[in-house]
Amino acid sequence: MWRWPSSVRSAQELASCARSLLVPASEVTESATPSLPADDFKAIFRGHPGGVSLISADAGDGPVALTATSVASISVDPPLLVFSISALSSAAKVLTRAISLVVHSLDAHDIEVAKLGATSGIDRFAQNQTWSRLSSGEPVFDDVRAWVRCAVIERVQAGTSTVFVARALESHIERDSEPGQPSNGLVYHNRAWHRLDENSQIKN
Repeated sequence: MWRWPSSVRSAQELASCARSLLVPASEVTESATPSLPADDFKAIFRGHPGGVSLISADAGDGPVALTATSVASISVDPPLLVFSISALSSAAKVLTRAISLVVHSLDAHDIEVAKLGATSGIDRFAQNQTWSRLSSGEPVFDDVRAWVRCAVIERVQAGTSTVFVARALESHIERDSEPGQPSNGLVYHNRAWHRLDENSQIKN
């Protein structure tokens, strides 16, 4: 398994490493090895379970949010995470300008928040009682399992999506569980929401 070089320490160096692994779409030519057909690629990842997060931000002209399954941690020191968003997302224009954002880690209690961020054509901030603002200005959804406020340190174009590298600045955990214990986790798999509990755990 590939690992970050041990000599890489700063957030900027990690972002540079991430960027070096991506080939811009403009560099992929017809003479290159043919790509896997889109339907085959979708079928593979439709069967790949993903943890559910909601990402929110405000670049100065109103808050936006979207549900994502692409969030992953890539470093503890410095604390960095990555995620990607499609250029077709209604939140894309704001997120590509925002200097900070909030990543909400959702569990099954937060299914309505997850559905809210996944539904197109609605005002995701219409109900004031479900969200507020941090003292630093970012919109945050209340009472979710956990959230982390991040500074965006890098954006990389990759095909039709943008990959974000963000550094964690502040966090809050509303609901936690002991390691190895059922956590009521929320997973998106095969176009459906799933709950992780004692019945889904594989015993050693």
